[in-house]
Amino acid sequence: MSQIRTINHSASGASFQFHEFGATVISFKTSSNRECLFLSRDAKLDGSKAVRGGIPLVFPQFGQPDKSMPQHGFLRNNIWKIDESSAYDNESGAGISLTLNLKDVKNSRGGKWDENTKYDLVATFSINVEAAKMSTELSITNTGTAGEKFDFQTLQHTYFRVDDRAAYDLKQCYVKGLEGYAVFDQITNETSTVGADPIVLEGNVDRIYTPPSGKEVVSVNIGVGGGKVMKLTASGICDDSAIPVSCVVWNPYKEKAAAMSDFGNDQYEEMICVEPGLLGTTSLESGKSAKLTQVIELC
Repeated sequence: MSQIRTINHSASGASFQFHEFGATVISFKTSSNRECLFLSRDAKLDGSKAVRGGIPLVFPQFGQPDKSMPQHGFLRNNIWKIDESSAYDNESGAGISLTLNLKDVKNSRGGKWDENTKYDLVATFSINVEAAKMSTELSITNTGTAGEKFDFQTLQHTYFRVDDRAAYDLKQCYVKGLEGYAVFDQITNETSTVGADPIVLEGNVDRIYTPPSGKEVVSVNIGVGGGKVMKLTASGICDDSAIPVSCVVWNPYKEKAAAMSDFGNDQYEEMICVEPGLLGTTSLESGKSAKLTQVIELC
């Protein structure tokens, strides 16, 4: 059975927990002991399915545009190898890395990534914690035959905890910083542009926010109840060149929450997903790497 590990930062008292299944971060506590991530009380932690909460990793597709492949890909559904030699705990922070080779992917490949695939890769996920900050970096390296490239999407599906069940309190829970981004509503298929008002939750929310031209790094402030704010900053690189980072905002609301077996019926009031990702069509050449880095901080 895959395991859950805790990494403590001795200097500050901050910590995080991760699950070996999916390399999923399931807890981030600041030095003040505030839990910053949401984990469903009904989440499956036995490796039977992706963890509902924390920071699941999405690759090589977001959603399921290719129906022959599993939704959100296979990183979140397989056991990763912990790199014990990478663990550290010093004055500036504490952290560890995990790796997953394509040959070790046993669950839910599908489509062009099945066992007969011509592609090859290694994924590395590195996690670092400080007093009130956690950084997570997902790196994908194409280790395939020279000349072989593949297209991909990747995303860190971050579930933020909202205090006082205030996710639908428009003054307490919001996302600021996406002004000028193009919006695609995945429920209504409507498009729009973000104006000056903060993004808030009203009903079932599932929207993709694409940056305007020239905007590569996403930086938002997220109201998480109790007057607290989380700052999220994310950047992407492919073959040493910066690429724009999109953002997804999601909350299932009542009906969808009740329909999910691994999500508490009323827990939609306790969370908001703000998910940075590389959602355009990105090609990765053999021998090259792509990285998606997220930093979240309690302000």
